Amino acid sequence: MSVRFKVVIPARYGSTRLPGKPLLNIAGKPMIAHVCERAQEADADEVIVATDDARIFQTVSDLGFKAVMTRADHQSGTERIAEVVRLCGWADDEIIVNLQGDEPLIPPTYIRDVAAALAGQQQAGIATLAAKITDSEEIFNPNAVKVVLNKAGYALYFSRAPIPWERDAFTLTGGKPSGKSPYLRHIGLYAYTVGFLNRYCLWDASMLESVESLEQLRILWHGEAVRVKIVDRTPAAGIDTQEDLLRVEQALLLKH
Repeated sequence: MSVRFKVVIPARYGSTRLPGKPLLNIAGKPMIAHVCERAQEADADEVIVATDDARIFQTVSDLGFKAVMTRADHQSGTERIAEVVRLCGWADDEIIVNLQGDEPLIPPTYIRDVAAALAGQQQAGIATLAAKITDSEEIFNPNAVKVVLNKAGYALYFSRAPIPWERDAFTLTGGKPSGKSPYLRHIGLYAYTVGFLNRYCLWDASMLESVESLEQLRILWHGEAVRVKIVDRTPAAGIDTQEDLLRVEQALLLKH
């Protein structure tokens, strides 16, 4: 079944470790160009870069992609996308994929997968992805966000802690998983309906998201469901440092 969806890519110029990150050259073109291309390869109906910087806006426009100028005071990419939704006047049932502007290696199939996961059910207004954890060290890595699902494939909880906690196995082995529990790593790619996004922006922050520093916990705190599709593997990490930049460039050069 073909799913119709739009992709919005939040892109800020300011970055503590890599200023001007969306415009950094990777394999002969700006990073933001690679991200836009992944969205195109996913067969999105529309691809829009949401930015608060004239340099990014101009670069994206010169590359032949669509950019929208947004306010500079947004606290998150989600808020920036919500402004784009209002400016464009999209209907409540439109599906929007939030694609981070520093993810040039995201598989286009995952962009389609998350949109299809949302379109294929009626219980949730938002969908995301997860992959099985195969490295036991990753289970205890607080930078690897874990998610536990119910039997229908909806999130019960997200955490930086090892969940579920295998009490007997961890006690006997000093922290080695038994292999019986399918640990899942959350992949931060989201699809949501415009209606959900408009509701989300009205909610107060929750105690849980403050404790874990995980924005998605606001959704569960306010009683809404999150659909989670399990994919084959966790994609390559995005770009936060100069080392990441070199790693991604090598991967893209090998790809082409």
